Amino acid sequence: MNQLRGLRCCRFLLWSWLAMAFAIPAVAQAQIKPWPDRPIKVVVPAPPGSAPDGLLRALTPKLSEIWGQPITIENVVGASGNIGTDRVAKAAGDGYTLLYNTMGPVSVSPYLYGDKLPYDPLRDLAPISLVTKMPNILTVHPNSPIKSLSELIAVAKKNPGKFRYGTAGPGTTQHLSGELLNTVAGIQLIGIPYKSSAQMTTDAIGGHYEVLFHNAPVVLPHIKAGNLKALAITSGKRSPVSPEVPTMLEAGIGNFEITAWFGFMAPASTSPALIQKISSDIARVVAMPDIQERILSQASEPVGGTPEQYAAFIRAEQAKWREVVKLANMTAD
Repeated sequence: MNQLRGLRCCRFLLWSWLAMAFAIPAVAQAQIKPWPDRPIKVVVPAPPGSAPDGLLRALTPKLSEIWGQPITIENVVGASGNIGTDRVAKAAGDGYTLLYNTMGPVSVSPYLYGDKLPYDPLRDLAPISLVTKMPNILTVHPNSPIKSLSELIAVAKKNPGKFRYGTAGPGTTQHLSGELLNTVAGIQLIGIPYKSSAQMTTDAIGGHYEVLFHNAPVVLPHIKAGNLKALAITSGKRSPVSPEVPTMLEAGIGNFEITAWFGFMAPASTSPALIQKISSDIARVVAMPDIQERILSQASEPVGGTPEQYAAFIRAEQAKWREVVKLANMTAD
């Protein structure tokens, strides 16, 4: 009798073990779903109609086609882009929330805000791919008597504190450009912070302040329409789209090169394999002829590249802007 019971017990254990052996792969397979199997959200820490927003809306239909899922764009503005950046830094690393990052929150804010910044760009976010770099163009109102950068500097030196420039907030390229020009040229332009870059541009066109540095894709249409007058471009060489506009170096300011740049990042907990896949797909889109043409037509440079290349680029930019912030004595106020 005991032997029979033992035999039955062994059979029960064997069948139980076999059931578990077959069930475990099935459960694991159910848990490991192919990415993506639902819509993806991309947070851009800039308003609709801004330079990063405009290019992102050209990229997402291509990515949506590759991934087979809809992509929604969420514009999260505030605190110079830090709010939107922080939102993604604290999101789940499942590939369904991505950041189309701007330069300031990643490379400048750590030195402007210090311990007050609620995230660490390279600890809490994973670089995916750099997409594009674009210069700013220094402009004035078309009715301004100033016709060149040298004239602007000369007049500003005679009138310290009386010339103003618009910024979209601390750490933005407008802010960096204005303060760097102050430091290098020995002048005192006063920054006027705006909550909206669109309003900042509108007020420059309306003549409500004197000087505007802004992303080339935003101001080029206004320059061509005669609403703004270009004095210099902040890239290292002239743009083929506006070859008549001299560089800052040609206009008399040495060691002055500023480009805004945009790319994709994800929460740091995102798997390296998924990061690599997304990066490869983005590079594929950036290399498409129509996207290349779109970027180049806006006086910008298409880049692409690997996560490792983007991480190295960000570290180099952080080192550069740490020194500029220190040199210009810039603050978040």
